Amino acid sequence: MGDHEPVLVAEFLALADPKPGESWVDGTAGAGGHARAILERIGPGGRLIGLDRDPVAVEKARARLEAFANARIELGPYEQAEEVVRRHWGGAQADGILLDLGVSSLQLDDPGRGFSFSRPGPLDMRMGPDSGESAAGLVNRAGVDELEKILTEFGEEPRARRVAEAIVRERGMKPFEDTARLAEVVARAAGGRRGRAHPATRTFQALRIAVNRELERLERALQTLPGLLGPGGRLAVISFHSLEDRLVKGRFKDLHRQAGWTLLTKHVTAPSRDEQLRNPRSRSAKLRVVRRDT
Repeated sequence: MGDHEPVLVAEFLALADPKPGESWVDGTAGAGGHARAILERIGPGGRLIGLDRDPVAVEKARARLEAFANARIELGPYEQAEEVVRRHWGGAQADGILLDLGVSSLQLDDPGRGFSFSRPGPLDMRMGPDSGESAAGLVNRAGVDELEKILTEFGEEPRARRVAEAIVRERGMKPFEDTARLAEVVARAAGGRRGRAHPATRTFQALRIAVNRELERLERALQTLPGLLGPGGRLAVISFHSLEDRLVKGRFKDLHRQAGWTLLTKHVTAPSRDEQLRNPRSRSAKLRVVRRDT
C-alpha cells in the first residue's frame, strides 16, 4: 500500500465537499491521510478532531498533521466522538463526519499485530488497548458452537463447522499462538484457494471482527453520530466488506425516509480502476454519504 495511501479520497471530497471554515470529525484517523485532505479543504478557519483506537496510528497522524494548528488527534474509538466533540467544542455541532472502517495499512503491514497471515506473527488482532481478549485468547477458549457462529456471522464462511472443529481439535494438542499455524489449520479444513483469496481469509476476518466488536460498535455509532451533525452536515462512511456496508446502507436509508435527510450516494461509490490497480487494498472499498438538510 506504499505510504499508507487513503482510499477514495477524490470521491469523498467530491461528495462530502468539505468547505472553508467547517468543523469536521475524522473518527478513524489512521495515518492521517483523509484528515489531511479535509484540513486542506477547510483551511485555517476550520477545525478537525481525529480519533483512533490505535496508539501507533495516533502518533503517526499527529506527526503527519503537526503543521495544522487547527487539528486535534486523540486516542479513542469513533463511537465516543460525541463526548470528545462536546469536551473540545462545547455545544457546537459538526459540519462533517468521516468513518474509514477496516484495518489500516499500519496494522496489516506489522506482523506483530497478527492481522495478516501473509507473514508469521503473534495471533493478536486487537486494534487498540480497549479491545480486551486477543484472537489467540478467543480461538483457545471458545467451543465449537461459538466459533462456528462467529465464522458464519462475521466471515460468511461456508465451511464454518469444519473449520471450528479443526481449530478445537488442533488446540487440544497445542494452543494457538501465531498466525501461520492457524492459517495452515484453517486452510486444510476449508479446502483450496477460492480465486485470489486465501482459504483462511474469511476466518481471519471473522476473528478480527469478533475481537474488536466491529459491527456492534458500528451499529452504535450509526445511531448516535447523525445527532452530532448540524444543518447541512454530511456523514460519510467507507466500508470494506458486505457486513459493514449492509449496516451503513440500512441506516442511511432509514435517515433518508425521514424528513430533512438526503442520500448523496444513491448507489454505492467504488474506487476507480486506476486506484484499484495502484492500490490493490482499495478494491473492496465502498463509500456512502448522507446529508442532514434541516
